[in-house]
Amino acid sequence: MSNLWDDSLSGFWSAWIIVITLGSIAFATWILFANRKTDKRPDAEGNVETTGHAADGIEEYDNPLPRWWFQLYVGTVVFSLGYLLLYPGLGNFAGLLGWTQEGQWEREVARAEERFTPIFAQYQEIPIPELARDGEAMQVGERLYQNNCAVCHGTNAQGGYGFPDLTNDDWLYGGEPEQLLTSIAQGRSGLMPAWQQIGETNIENVTQYVLALSDLPHEEERAEQGASVYASVCAACHAPDGTGNQALGAPDLTNDIWLYQAPGQSVADSVRQTLRNGRNGHMPAQAAYIGEERVHLVAAYVYSLRFRD
Repeated sequence: MSNLWDDSLSGFWSAWIIVITLGSIAFATWILFANRKTDKRPDAEGNVETTGHAADGIEEYDNPLPRWWFQLYVGTVVFSLGYLLLYPGLGNFAGLLGWTQEGQWEREVARAEERFTPIFAQYQEIPIPELARDGEAMQVGERLYQNNCAVCHGTNAQGGYGFPDLTNDDWLYGGEPEQLLTSIAQGRSGLMPAWQQIGETNIENVTQYVLALSDLPHEEERAEQGASVYASVCAACHAPDGTGNQALGAPDLTNDIWLYQAPGQSVADSVRQTLRNGRNGHMPAQAAYIGEERVHLVAAYVYSLRFRD
């Protein structure tokens, strides 16, 4: 009988649930039978017994319950007792069938894996550029994307604050098939260190220089002063010309695309905040969650976005 019980609740609370549940059913059933009278009939003069309740001169007759209603209630009691006996719900009693929601989920996943794994395996053999032009495969890829990626990158794949837009040509770690596979399967961790130690004056100067790199309005004199600071503390990651480094995930600072620009925030304020406080981006590895064959299909879907209007 050990498989009929689990240890999710303490003995007290398990007993409490069992007593309250079965006691409530028994009490309601007793009330039903205790108040059931089948001999309630009008007397010889046609008078009907009342309950003694009256409101605005209207008295409540003490008529018997309809037979169909009584039988239906008894049926619900029988059903509830049978359900509680077969399925978990009474404290730590696991039910005679041994059913659990976890087991049900595992069985459904196993059936889905058996059905779809061969299909995904076939897709995995197709190179990503070719697979990206297969309309049927991309419908499957889009569903995988929506279930696993859209929460961060958006349903339209255009990203958001701190989450890259996947529909443009700005790739932190590269947008070619092998780079996409690595990003999705293994994840990415990007770190931009905080530079408070260089002082507010230099932070402002570098901010103006970064604005200049993207041909945005800037203070020319401060930008010139910031160029030397940029060369000493920023160029190692973002390159001397500001075009970034995909090997490090360092963004291009020349294309006016800003990952951490909040709605309503100016580019200058975003850059200042980044310089002061740094950034710490993380893309979780997906291979362990969805499998390598699905990663291949999602990578093909992301790759296909560049062909869409």
